[in-house]
Amino acid sequence: MQPAEALGVAAQVAVTLAGFAGIVVVFRPRSVHEWPALDQFRLRLLLTNSAMPLASALFGILLLTFDPPPVAIWRWCSGLALVMQVPFIINSTTARKRVPAADFAAVSKAMFYIFSALGLSAIILQIINLAAWNLFWPFFLGIFVHLLAAIAQFVRFLVLPHEGK
Repeated sequence: MQPAEALGVAAQVAVTLAGFAGIVVVFRPRSVHEWPALDQFRLRLLLTNSAMPLASALFGILLLTFDPPPVAIWRWCSGLALVMQVPFIINSTTARKRVPAADFAAVSKAMFYIFSALGLSAIILQIINLAAWNLFWPFFLGIFVHLLAAIAQFVRFLVLPHEGK
C-alpha cells in the first residue's frame, strides 16, 4: 500500500470515529455537560484521538500533492505529530485531574498502561524519525496508535453502562 492510500484510509477512519462520537452523544439521555466527569473525559479522548490522526493524515496528503514531494516529507509529518502531542498530553493530564479519584478507580489499569506504553513508543519513534530516519512507517504508527485508542474509547462507550447522574 502506498503512503497516500494509507493516509486516505486513516483519514476516513478518523472521520468515521468522530461521527460515531456524535451518535453516542445524541443517544445519551442527558446533555454532555451533565455527564459524569469520567464519561466526559472518555469523550474528550475519543474526539481528540480522532482529530489528531485526521489532521496528521491530511497534512501528509497535502505534502504528497507537491510535485515532487519534499525530500524530508516524513520528517515534517513527524514534526507536526510531535507539535500536536504536547498540547494533547497537557490537556489530557489536566482533564484527567478533574475526574474524581473514586471514578478513575473504575478505569481499566491494563488498558491505561498499554495505551500509555504505545503512545510513549510512538512519540519516541516520531522523535527518531524527525531526527534521523525520514520514513513513513513511524509517522503512520503514530496515526495508528491514536486511531486504536479512539476505537477503544468508542467500544467502551458502547459496552460500559453509563451512570445516570
